Amino acid sequence: MTPRQKTRMTIALAVCVGAAATVALTVAALRENMLFFYTPSQMAAAGKPAPGRVFRLGGLVGEVWRGGGDLEIRFSVTDGARTATVSYSGVLPDLFREGQGVVVRGEWKEEAGMVVAEEVLAKHDENYMPPEVREGLRAVGVPAQR
Repeated sequence: MTPRQKTRMTIALAVCVGAAATVALTVAALRENMLFFYTPSQMAAAGKPAPGRVFRLGGLVGEVWRGGGDLEIRFSVTDGARTATVSYSGVLPDLFREGQGVVVRGEWKEEAGMVVAEEVLAKHDENYMPPEVREGLRAVGVPAQR
């Protein structure tokens, strides 16, 4: 092998190693930042999540209990078969109510026996239209579906 070929081989090898390292770091970062969506039945079947591990829980809002303060709330999330209790402190989305779809992000607290949520997201169907848009459509004579 000539010195020129050795140099080319070294450069090609360095590029391959760099590309492999980049792919490995990207996959590791994506895997670390993934939050999986569990239903109460899936959470019960897999066992309670490890304390301190953040995950998402989704389903329909069941019963709602207001706490001592205005921002303290506990509610149940159900998938029809199982129910999980969630505690949340903060402002809830406007669409939050019993029977509405919800996804909460939080962690399991063994001592409380419930999910302590950091974030609550209310889900809506594909036909949802914000009230402001609905009123704007009526003002120009377009009938709104919902």
